[in-house]
Order: sequence, then C-alpha cells, then structure tokens
Amino acid sequence: MFSKFTSILQHAVEALAPSLPLQEDFVYHWKAITHYYIETSDDKAPVTDTNIPSHLEQMLDILTQEEGERESGETGPCMEYLLHHKILETLYTLGKADCPLGMKQQVLTFYTKLLAHIRQPLLPHINVHRPVQKLIRLCGEVLAAPTENEEIQFLCIVCAKLKQDPYLVSFFLEVVNSLKSLFYFVIAEGVKENVLAPDTGQPPAEEQPEHPQESQAAAAAASTSSPTSNSNNSNNYNLVTSLLNLTKSPDGRIVVKACEGLMLLVSLPEPAAAKCLTENTELCELLTNRLVSFYKALPQSMDPLDIETVESVNWGLDVYNLKEDAAVFTGKRALISFLSWLDYCDQLIKEAHKSAAAVMAKAVRERFFVPVMEPQLMQTSEVGILTSTALLNRIIRQVTSQALLQEMVYFLLGEEREPETSATVTQNPLRHRLIEHCDHLSDEISIMTLRLFEQLIQKPNQHILHSLVLRNLEERNYLENKPQEEREPLENGQPHDAVDLEEDPLFGDDLSPNSRLSGSDWLSSSPPQSPDHSKSDGKTEVHKIVNSFLCLVPDEAKSSYHVEGTGYDTYLRDAHRQFRDYCGVCHRWDWRGNPKPFEKCNLEIPFFEGHFLKVLFDRMGRILDQPYDVNLQVTAVLSKLSLLPHPHLHEYLLDPYISLAPGCRSLFSVIVRVVGDLMLRIHRIPDFTPKLLLVRKRLLGLEPEGINVDHMTLLEGVIVLEEFCKELAAIAFVKYHAAASSLP
Repeated sequence: MFSKFTSILQHAVEALAPSLPLQEDFVYHWKAITHYYIETSDDKAPVTDTNIPSHLEQMLDILTQEEGERESGETGPCMEYLLHHKILETLYTLGKADCPLGMKQQVLTFYTKLLAHIRQPLLPHINVHRPVQKLIRLCGEVLAAPTENEEIQFLCIVCAKLKQDPYLVSFFLEVVNSLKSLFYFVIAEGVKENVLAPDTGQPPAEEQPEHPQESQAAAAAASTSSPTSNSNNSNNYNLVTSLLNLTKSPDGRIVVKACEGLMLLVSLPEPAAAKCLTENTELCELLTNRLVSFYKALPQSMDPLDIETVESVNWGLDVYNLKEDAAVFTGKRALISFLSWLDYCDQLIKEAHKSAAAVMAKAVRERFFVPVMEPQLMQTSEVGILTSTALLNRIIRQVTSQALLQEMVYFLLGEEREPETSATVTQNPLRHRLIEHCDHLSDEISIMTLRLFEQLIQKPNQHILHSLVLRNLEERNYLENKPQEEREPLENGQPHDAVDLEEDPLFGDDLSPNSRLSGSDWLSSSPPQSPDHSKSDGKTEVHKIVNSFLCLVPDEAKSSYHVEGTGYDTYLRDAHRQFRDYCGVCHRWDWRGNPKPFEKCNLEIPFFEGHFLKVLFDRMGRILDQPYDVNLQVTAVLSKLSLLPHPHLHEYLLDPYISLAPGCRSLFSVIVRVVGDLMLRIHRIPDFTPKLLLVRKRLLGLEPEGINVDHMTLLEGVIVLEEFCKELAAIAFVKYHAAASSLP
C-alpha cells in the first residue's frame, strides 16, 4: 500500500515539475528500475506491487515520442542509450530470474511493445537481436505457464518483423559450434577482413554496413569459407522450437497464434532458414504426428455421406460444441479436428519456401499416408474400405498445395511414367487395388471409389492424368497398323470401307426432333477449314461426329424428347463451362495442337488401354445391368476424361471414325456393342417405350412412385445411355468449336 502511495505521489510531483529533456527522463526511469534492485530487501513482493511496470511503460512512451519527433530512420539519444547500455540484455537477465515475481511477464511485454511501436529497424542491432534470441529460448519452456499469453505475443511480433524484412532471419539461426561468436560478429559488423577484431557491442560507425543485406552476404561468405561449415555445423532455430512448444498448449487461442507464427516463418524466402526449419526442428514431426493422432481418433465406421457433407473446415476457425456435434453424428468432432489440422498442414505447405514445402509434403506421405492410410485402404473389410475411401476422397478434395498434392498422387498412383502392360498393372499394389475397387462387388464401394477418381482427375496435377490414361495413348497404337501403301484411299477423310454410321440401318435418318442440329446451327458454329480436313469447310467432320453420338441410341429406346428441358442444348452449355474450366487447369501442360504424327508413332507395340480405362470400359459395357447410381458415376468419370483438351485422349474417346487396331476398343465401340445388345432385348419387353417414359418421369420426380416396373435396371440403364450419348456429342462439338476459334 505504501509503495502505491509513493508511486501516486511521484507522478503528481512529475506532473507539476517542468518536463525534463527526453533523454534525462529516459535515464531517470531506467535508473529507478536498477535502484530498486540495489535498495530493495523484499524480493518476494510481486512486480505489480512495485514501480517497475510504470517505469517500463514510461520508457516505451519516451522512445515512441522521440521517434515521432525525428526524421525517419534517425536514431535518437534515448534509443542510443538503450542500445549502448545494453538495457535489453539486463532486462532479459531480470526476466529470466523472474525477480521480482512476474518480472518475466513485464520483460516480454516491454520487448513486444518496443518491436511493435518503433518503426526503425531494431533487430539488426547486435544489442537487440542477441537478447531477443535469448528471450525466445525462455518461451514455451513450461506448458500452461502464466506467461504463455505474453510469450506468444512476443514470438508473433518477432515473426511479423521477419516477414517484413526476411533477411533478418539470419540473426535467429544460431550456429551450434565453436564458430558461434564469430558468426554473430560477422552478421552484426559486416566485417570481411580481420574477423578477430574485438566485439565492443557498439561498433564504430565507419565499420557498420551501409545495407543490412551486406551483413547477410558476409555471414554466408564466412560460413561457406570454413571447411567444417557444411559438415559439422548445425543451426538452432529457437524461434521455431518455441512456437512448436506453444502449439501443445491447452489454451486453443495460444495454439492458433503459435500456428500463425509458424505460417509466417515457413514463408520466408531465405534458403538457409528453410533448410534449418526442416532439418533442425521438429516441425515435420509435429505436423505428421498430430495428423496421425487425429486420424486414429476417428471411428472405424462412418457414414460416407457424413464425411462428404460435413461443413467446410478452416484451421483456426474451429468452434467446439461437443453436445451439438455428437447429436449430428458420432465422430463429427473427431472428423472436424482431423480436417482442420489437415487444412493447416496443407496451407502451411502451400505458403512455405519451395524446398521446405517439398520436405514437409514428403514427411506427410512417409509418416501418414503410407503407414496409416494405406493399410486402411488395403483392408478386406467392406465397412473399413468404404470409410477409408470416403476419407481419402475428402482429403483429395481439400488439398490445394502443389507439393502435398504431388506426394499424395505419388502415394496413390506411383511415380511410373512408362506405358502399362497387362503384366505391370499389379506392380503398385495400392493403385491396383483402388482401380479394382471401381468394379467391386459392393456397389457402395464402387461408387465411392469412382467418385474418388472423378475428384482426382479434376486436380491440377499432370501426373494424375498421365498415370491413369495418357501414358498408354502416347504412341497412338490403338490405330490400325498398316503401311501407307496398303491403306485404302480416303473418302471424305475416312477409309473406303469404313462403316458409315449415317447409312447403317441402326443409325438411320429417322431421328427424333431433338437429336440433330439444324443447318443454321452448324453454319454458325462449325470449325473453319484446316489442313487436316478433306472437306473445303470442315463442317462435315464435326457434323458426322456429333450426330454419330446423337444417333447411337435407336428411336424406340429414346425418351428425352417426350420430357421438356432434357434436350441436347442443356449439355452444350454445361460442356462449354466445364471445358473452359479444364482448359484453365491444363493450359500450362502444352497439350494443344494436333496428335503426334502417325509416322512418328511406334505402332509395333501392342496396345493396352491401361488398367483404369479397362475397368471403366468394362463397367460401361454392363450399363444395362448395373444399378442407376453406379451408371451415373461411371459416365461422370468418362465425361470428365472426354473433356480433357489432350489430342490423343480426344481422338481415342470422341472420334467414332478412327480405324482401330485389331483387338482394340474405344469408348464409341464399347457403346456400339451396348446398343447392339439393347436392340436384341427391346423386342423381348412388352410396352417397352411407355415403361421407359414412365421410369424417366419417376427419376425426374414428375411421376409418383407406384407399382414396380419390370426390367427397372435395364430401363434406367437405357436412360443413362441416352443422356451420356448427348453429353458426349455436346463435348465433341464444344471442343471442335474451341479448336476452330483458336486457329489463326
């Protein structure tokens, strides 16, 4: 009580007395602090019962006022006094001793406000960054310490200063060897010669580097000139270590702030800091260990729909409500925690220096994907497969960083680049198993795995598409292998004996009203002449291709023209939008142009469509005998592949007129066989067309559910087939039109 009265009296006297020059006032407050330690005999009183907090606050106010009254960048006498008399060093010592009790908290606050309020760069000064580095080591030493809040505020302001001036990070990479003091000396003084000069703590002005970057360069030169620097030296990155410790705090707010600090540090462009971050800290261990623990906390069985539809998760914005979460579905809290941490890992890798991002992403693959997720995906329990596949699908959807996506793709599909053969499809067990799951006995597993691949092929990663389809189409050996002199002369761009689909009885001219495009549509939208078109205007080719798909399903098996709003034009709009989006993803992969010249293709290699397309084609071939939801997912994946702007993929999936090599099949040939099978079955089903129309209206919700209809699976398959053919026709048209508009 007496000390508080004294403080009040002192402030009253100061208010009445004439103001002292700033430096005298500053020195007065500092000496008042030091005199406390000389004069006091009661070291058990908390610091809040002393005048120390008030004096420290006054010192900060004076420094801020002094800077405001001087030219930008000019150091005033108060700041000179603080630097020359190593006040921060002394405060660090007092804070470390925490004497009087609570002094550590006061010191942390003083450092934080000093760095935050003073605009001129302080960290390059040796008498600032040395005590700052020492104080950093005191942070995070004890979990749930009473100073945690002040510790994280201090660490975050240091991180913010480094973000503003990234070169300063060199001061915080502490060399752990006998050259430690030399390293600091070279950094601080910028001395290139006579490195044994004594360190006075306040170097002469003429020896200080004009630009801080010179200090960094000198440090780099000194470190590389030593023959032991690259082999025996290691760096302590105490700033990262302290932040990592604070991520283990029971206080969620502290954890979020520590994660924010790490996010700032990983983004620094200095290669030495990035290397130290991944090699000399436990950052990778923290990321992966926590990811593993959150994943293992998930229930063994979860509804895939819950996994797919749980709200979007952003790290740091995770709101806990255990009662509500448990009421929605079991495991929601654990799922949100896992997805939130995954989001943090993804964003951290996305922001990180390229070399650090690669190391962190590889750690996630080696410590989480391979040992934890792979056994879950390879298990035989159908419930376990379904849950783990749904989780993997959610992970794929959520990952946006290139480095983590790349490692995840290598984990799922392998790194092989050469074309597949029937003998090599099993060389990567996980890839093989996942593709096999697209044709699983369980329809739920098949649908979920097909969704996974649909999600995967939409990611901006070229290796996904190369691994799954493109590497098998590189040599175009799906084409008929005949020497040029043995080939038949071309008519309208096609071999003489090629099947003319428009003259085939199966694809006659008796088309439904919505099947063909009117002549005016083609005149306005068809591609112009190009060297590869035999026709003068190039319209016949695209007209034939589009109508080949539109005419595949015979009239008696069509039902869409009886229902409003199910026409071909709807698919045109969707195809245009989706193709534009795909081109945006693939533009940097240099896929444009014509297919590889036929003469340069190695047609002697036997064609293998690849494991992925084989399973999709097999599934497509059974479209009349599969559940409706399975068919929707199979056609969704095939349409996504058809949209890709790669010339070989376009040719193989969307050109009905290519001459296939013996024993080869294409998407069009698979559909032709399905239609042939359908024609045989139609005549065995009484009232086929009315039943087909009824099923379509029920699927659209235009008719209520009533009595069961015979051959429901077949009828639903026919409807999906018709819609898929319209979709392929629209995709083919949009792609031809886009190619034509890009011609010079």
